[in-house]
Amino acid sequence: MKLLYRPVGMAVSVLGGLLATALFRRIWRLVAHDQSAPAAKDVDRGWGEVAAAALIEGAVFGGVKALVDRAGATAFAHATGEWPA
Repeated sequence: MKLLYRPVGMAVSVLGGLLATALFRRIWRLVAHDQSAPAAKDVDRGWGEVAAAALIEGAVFGGVKALVDRAGATAFAHATGEWPA
């Protein structure tokens, strides 16, 4: 079952990454009223803005990853009757 879940888990992770990226961009636009989040090496952005963007991005990606992984494992368990541990 672990081998069967591996491609499912990878596909779910890719979809989760896409979802997290879209969600972070939307949140950043709402919070900062700016189209793009600052990169660490953006000379025009301050330390606070770069740190805030990184913290928000990390929280969004961590939360989405956990929820998507859990949903994928739950769906796999419902389909096969075994938890993909």
